[in-house]
Amino acid sequence: MSAQHDYKLAATGRRVFIKQSIGLASGLGVALTLPQAFAEQRLRIIVGFPPGGGTDAVARLIGDRLRERLGYPVVVENKPGAGGQLAAQALKAAAPDGNTLFLSHDHSISILPMLVKNPGFDPFKDFVPVVGFASFVNAFGVSAAVPVKTFPEYLDWVKKTGGGKSTVGIPAPASTPEFLVKVLADRYKVDLQSAAYRGSAPMMADMVGNQIPAGVGSVQDLIEYHKAGKVRILAVLGKNRQVALPNVPTFAEYGLDGFEDMPYYGLFAPAGTPQAAIDQIGRAVQQAIAEPKLAAQMTDIGLVVQFMNQAQFSNRVQSYTQAWAKIISASGFKPQ
Repeated sequence: MSAQHDYKLAATGRRVFIKQSIGLASGLGVALTLPQAFAEQRLRIIVGFPPGGGTDAVARLIGDRLRERLGYPVVVENKPGAGGQLAAQALKAAAPDGNTLFLSHDHSISILPMLVKNPGFDPFKDFVPVVGFASFVNAFGVSAAVPVKTFPEYLDWVKKTGGGKSTVGIPAPASTPEFLVKVLADRYKVDLQSAAYRGSAPMMADMVGNQIPAGVGSVQDLIEYHKAGKVRILAVLGKNRQVALPNVPTFAEYGLDGFEDMPYYGLFAPAGTPQAAIDQIGRAVQQAIAEPKLAAQMTDIGLVVQFMNQAQFSNRVQSYTQAWAKIISASGFKPQ
């Protein structure tokens, strides 16, 4: 079939990534009629983090709506480990038949491949972006047992009770949260040590259980615990305060710049996936996030709903990757 032939890897590198990203049909009024080749499908959405975490929650919200829109089963499959690396490798190994997608944020696609010597995949050769549907920011929170209500109070607490030393949980090693911890430690002259977890769910369990005093993760990782009074979010990244957290200041308000670019959420498919299947998913996602109910659910967990068609999402991934390449290079970090 010609659509599949056009998207087989005939070249390498970013040119292939851009070529594969052209031509996503859009428009809320387009009917979702599956081509005959895809009439009998079962869509698998791979997630690189454990059940119960923020990314898992996002995947299940999107998966439920895709099932309704596409008319066939959609299954979320968790493959936690190595900050999404195992899930990305699983996507690379999957058949490019339109039946397997990887729901990921920036870390696994834009950052991890620059931090690991042999990640086992190249997102610009092995994957094709399908559609982007949201942006988000990371947040700094503390356990309810820590007697502080603001980030300056937290710094004073670390200096007075910990002798200037403390531990901060992060959902994955060599991630945006880990870089933030390093920046905060350098900026405010405190010894903050990152404690890496296998996803946000176990990190949040330890924060709620007062086993670790602080943590950095996406807003969607922390927000429900914040609302329940089990943790307190002290500050968020990004240019603006979050709609779901209007009383929480940004780090920019505290004078910390350089983290204004918001991470993304989106879906990726194996390289060579037929364009007809990619278009089908893109239209379904566009219609789904336009529903007021789903948009409200996504906003409530700290996401900024943002539809990005295939070409727009491809550009977003590349620009974000380039921005973090500069940050990582300036930090002196060496791939492990």
